[in-house]
Amino acid sequence: MSNKSNVNPLKVITGPNTRWSYANCWEPKSIAGSTPKYSVSLIIPKSDTATVAKIKAAIEAAYHEGEVKLKGNGKSVPPLSTIKTPLRDGDVERPDDPAYANAYFINANSATAPGIVDADRNPILNRSEVYSGVYGRASVNFYAFNSNGNRGIAVSLNNLQKIRDGEPLGGKSSAEDDFDTEDDVDFLA
Repeated sequence: MSNKSNVNPLKVITGPNTRWSYANCWEPKSIAGSTPKYSVSLIIPKSDTATVAKIKAAIEAAYHEGEVKLKGNGKSVPPLSTIKTPLRDGDVERPDDPAYANAYFINANSATAPGIVDADRNPILNRSEVYSGVYGRASVNFYAFNSNGNRGIAVSLNNLQKIRDGEPLGGKSSAEDDFDTEDDVDFLA
């Protein structure tokens, strides 16, 4: 049972129709020589107004909690509208990718591996069950950053819950699909 009075305003659990893309959930990956991290791009349908509202509230909370960090050596805290924020519009930023159509997305990462469970909250141990394209919920935290002149709000990845399978993203076909042909009939003939 959760105690609603202790709700963390920086933490969001996405809705079950969130789609996972660029899912690096099992092995951390390094980008341009950076520290290897676990990461996932969370595609949230624009119709999931509850999750979008929770994300916007968490961004606002992270901004206020991180004002000292965002101010840095400056005289004032930059307005939220002028710093980098994680909620991005798929229709604007990824217009040629149908997976991002009519959706927002956030990129979340962590130096530690996320816990990954199925719809019944049982740990998923078979790596092939978690891939870019599945639908599920994600537990993420929002925080302010100020690094090398870049200021904004970022997202850390906590845990993932797979709800259902989806069409794999990335254009790679499965072995079952590749070899499901009528040519197999005369293979043994």
